[in-house]
Amino acid sequence: MTTAVAPRELTAMDRCDRCGAQAYVRVVLASSGGELLFCGHHARQHEPQLRSKASEWQDETGRLTEKAGANAE
Repeated sequence: MTTAVAPRELTAMDRCDRCGAQAYVRVVLASSGGELLFCGHHARQHEPQLRSKASEWQDETGRLTEKAGANAE
């Protein structure tokens, strides 16, 4: 029996592995089970190469527009 575990929400402590900005995307690699964290910009940049190698792609970039919308009100 396999138990599915919901991924934890990324926080301000999670930083992009490329530039150090807040991470909004977590990529779990199928081959090693290791993970990579990316800001929205670097996730889009590396997505074509990584999608086929990922067992999981957790994308929380929608939170960026939620924050912007909340500030506009």
